[in-house]
Amino acid sequence: MIFINVRHKVADFTKWRHYFDADLARRKDSGATGIEYVYRDLEDTNTVTIIMQWENLEKARMFVQDPKLVEIMKNAGVMSEPEVRFLRYD
Repeated sequence: MIFINVRHKVADFTKWRHYFDADLARRKDSGATGIEYVYRDLEDTNTVTIIMQWENLEKARMFVQDPKLVEIMKNAGVMSEPEVRFLRYD
């Protein structure tokens, strides 16, 4: 399995979470398994780290490069360039 690890700052966590949750079907259609974790920094609760499981690396890369994702993140109030890492479970 492949995991996407994303970290970014948002303007308002509650607003961002609404957009994130509403995008679940699109993520699954893009190859996400539905296993995902959302973490908030203790010192800055508007800094978010997400770990999502994906079927394979190709689908995960396609998802993060999708122009629709950029639009969703903008509307959700993402304020920083996302730090994206692709991980595998050994």
